[in-house]
Amino acid sequence: MDSIRDLTTRINAFRDARDWKQFHNPKDMAVSISIESAELLEQFQWKNAKECEAHLQDNREAVADEMADVAIYLFELADLLEMNLGQEMLRKLEKNAAKYPVEKARGSSLKYNRLD
Repeated sequence: MDSIRDLTTRINAFRDARDWKQFHNPKDMAVSISIESAELLEQFQWKNAKECEAHLQDNREAVADEMADVAIYLFELADLLEMNLGQEMLRKLEKNAAKYPVEKARGSSLKYNRLD
């Protein structure tokens, strides 16, 4: 079970069993995503690429926990806003493909407006 709909159903059941839906509004869910994203970023703070690799070997579960927290809140926000997250991700990938055509973007870290 790993479809977005199935995961959202499990997340909502967890939330509803605790009567937390009353606290979940778009602003607070967005704030929570930002907070959890910062906690994920903190896992890598002050580390170079080699140190990040070592940190991941020793702290993989902690990093995964922070990633999961971000995703859980994101799934809840999408559900709250009645957005199909899977469809929105596919739509955004199409937009990104147009902004970053392979022939211009391959191997480049430039933003789309600087690729020409």
